Amino acid sequence: MSFLRKLFGLGPAADFKQLTAEGAIILDVRTKGEFQGGHIKNAMNIPVESLVSNLSKLKNKDQAIITCCASGMRSGRAKSILKAKGYEKVYNGGAWVSLDRKLI
Repeated sequence: MSFLRKLFGLGPAADFKQLTAEGAIILDVRTKGEFQGGHIKNAMNIPVESLVSNLSKLKNKDQAIITCCASGMRSGRAKSILKAKGYEKVYNGGAWVSLDRKLI
């Protein structure tokens, strides 16, 4: 299981509900069409393919960011991109549907 957690960028378990209560951004990295089909309330949508060119929308590199997508693959990639660009508190929330349930 630890191999899969590492593969998908899922580090130690995070308390996503607490992180959002403290102001974490939920970053949904699916396509605009996927996002419009359903998403977590107040989530920001920046498709992973255009993440690097939209980093200006994520101004505070010290603010916690929880990435999510359909399965956890793209959100893992987004986490890696953000970490490489100097964002410190980045968490892979995995699939948006399961992340949404964890926030209730």
